[in-house]
Amino acid sequence: MRKIAIYGKGGIGKSTTTSNLSAALAEKGYRVMQVGCDPKADSTKGLMGGRRIPTVLEQLRLKGDELRLEDIVFEGYGGVLCVESGGPTPGVGCAGRGIISAFEKLAELRAFEVYRPDIVIYDVLGDVVCGGFAMPIREGYAREVFIVSSGEMMALYAANNIAQAIRGFGKRGYARLCGIILNARNIEGEREIVRRAAAEIGTDVVAYIPRSGDIQRAEAGGGTVFECLEDSPMRAVYEDLAGRVLDLTHDEKGEQQVC
Repeated sequence: MRKIAIYGKGGIGKSTTTSNLSAALAEKGYRVMQVGCDPKADSTKGLMGGRRIPTVLEQLRLKGDELRLEDIVFEGYGGVLCVESGGPTPGVGCAGRGIISAFEKLAELRAFEVYRPDIVIYDVLGDVVCGGFAMPIREGYAREVFIVSSGEMMALYAANNIAQAIRGFGKRGYARLCGIILNARNIEGEREIVRRAAAEIGTDVVAYIPRSGDIQRAEAGGGTVFECLEDSPMRAVYEDLAGRVLDLTHDEKGEQQVC
């Protein structure tokens, strides 16, 4: 099982990138689980036909000890297994603590042993890397991390903060930073801006996602480009991203798989 976390500033297109990546990996024949780690609980909508699925925290509050895996794990496009951690009631509780509770429940119910995914992808909000939002890398849930960023200042600021957290946990043998995925905003000189920022952080730009109206059209249709736009050139872009992710990540035995 490959265990990957994808971080990025809110609104940067992280969940869209992650969902299209999951779909691309599923098209390659991998069994993928995508876990949304954001209180908005919208990570997997593009894989679920635009439908919002019940979150782990919602179901915990509703069902308590009677909670079952089928209450929180849903099959989306291409067989991708979709989970949303969710968050606390607005104004009450801590979103980071909510992620921790969701992860503990998934472990208690042995979700990974039951579903046996080839690849688990955690889609994590990266504006604030507190203990809860750092859970995927802090407790060894994810082995490798990618950061989605544009050339905008605040996106790169968040990327630097995430990289600092990864370096701190990396010293303990947890996750390592694999690189930046540039999700373009068509800023002048954007590729060079992000290349320089990546070098300062100590990593590389591993993929370039051009700005395309096809992505918004697919989202309006409730899905990814793989499901909604058969002839879109963006399919090849995400297929290339999937190939790069496979090249840069390893399974639990430290081995790379041949796709």
